[in-house]
Amino acid sequence: MTETGKCTEINSATRLAEYFEKGNKPAEVWGIGTEHEKFLYRAADLKRLDYFSFPGIGMILGHMQKYGWEPVTEKGNVIGLKKDGASISLEPGGQFELSGRNFRTVHETFEETKVHFDELRIMCREFGMFSLALGFDPLWEREDIPWMPKERYARMRDYMPLKGSLGLDMMTRTATIQVNLDYASERDMVRKMQVSQALQSTVTAIFANSPFTGGRPNGYLSYRAKVWEDTDPDRCGFLPFIFDKGFGFERYTDYLLDVPMYFIIREGRYLPAGRMTFRQFMSGKHQLKPVMQDWETHVSTVFPDVRLKQFIEMRGADGSCVRHIAALAALWVGLLYDESSLEEAVALIQDWDTETMQEVRARVPREGLRAAYGNMKVDQIARQIVRIASSGLTRRSTLLGIDDENSYLEPVREITATGMTQAEHHLRNYHERWKNDVTKLVKGWPDSHGRCACG
Repeated sequence: MTETGKCTEINSATRLAEYFEKGNKPAEVWGIGTEHEKFLYRAADLKRLDYFSFPGIGMILGHMQKYGWEPVTEKGNVIGLKKDGASISLEPGGQFELSGRNFRTVHETFEETKVHFDELRIMCREFGMFSLALGFDPLWEREDIPWMPKERYARMRDYMPLKGSLGLDMMTRTATIQVNLDYASERDMVRKMQVSQALQSTVTAIFANSPFTGGRPNGYLSYRAKVWEDTDPDRCGFLPFIFDKGFGFERYTDYLLDVPMYFIIREGRYLPAGRMTFRQFMSGKHQLKPVMQDWETHVSTVFPDVRLKQFIEMRGADGSCVRHIAALAALWVGLLYDESSLEEAVALIQDWDTETMQEVRARVPREGLRAAYGNMKVDQIARQIVRIASSGLTRRSTLLGIDDENSYLEPVREITATGMTQAEHHLRNYHERWKNDVTKLVKGWPDSHGRCACG
């Protein structure tokens, strides 16, 4: 959106729906974007890095500017970096996030991710740090986590306890992998959103990687997914209306209009919105008039399993290593970017009802691939979608004239064949190799080949 467009006053909900319509893109320009977070610890005592400490987050952001990254500042502090269409940003507790470039192939995504982790590993050795890409901080309690100096997070920190009991844990102690893909039309968006929402719990199960809290097993395979269940029901979770007849850009807009706003940004200042919904904002409840930049901000402050922007974000996987980041991208690309695979996925989910999907989703954080309810058995669904995605990637490689991206599915093939997730590997190591000492996970991840501790 241009700067002029961002400042254009909103006078109808139709313009808001058109925002999503502008995301329509022909298949030949579809891209693949990944976002992935990881935790940073000080080697001396394994405490999470503060912004101002040594070593610290601010120091790292300053050091990376030597490699061509341009700073993004707020009130004199560098709070992010930009380079060649990619960005590095900070989550509230200092989780270090790479939002990658928009690539044509998974090969390029993999190479970008590998370079990022290699650079981070070098800095860790140089400055006495450890990095860990897990879905939930396995060591520290909420009150032990330092907060980053971003006003956006200060506003959210005040708001979160009003809506759920684990919102602050979500902000400071979770880390995720996200895959962003394009759509060609409203119909294409609808199919992809429905498939993504229906299969998101299965993907969460495959990539479960957060079994520890406070240095001990927490009874979950994806505690990160559990935390999101008690964060903010107004803006998080499963969206059943995606499966309603007539779902499209306007219906998603209606949903967003009734979500309370966090804040209003004017001239770099974050102004309180007083729990006003965007619909109330448009009706004149606030002295300020809404502009398109307000809508763009609001769109980015809802956190459902699958989020529509001017592309689709799949948000259901725990943080992990290079191989698993590429595997997640390959899985969704194989399912959604090949027409035959997409049609097969649509057929797979067409008889599922939302109540059953939500019940399975509720069971996945504890049970992972063993979760089941009614006619839905997650382990069986997982094997089916890996097969569908694999076929889609093969057809895609022929169509685009690229090397087959199937090799990136190897981690999920192994997980779905054996039924052993990363979380279960970690739990086995905790009991058998680490002698009930979770710090062995932090100090041992990843190895010199960029592989996860589970191999």
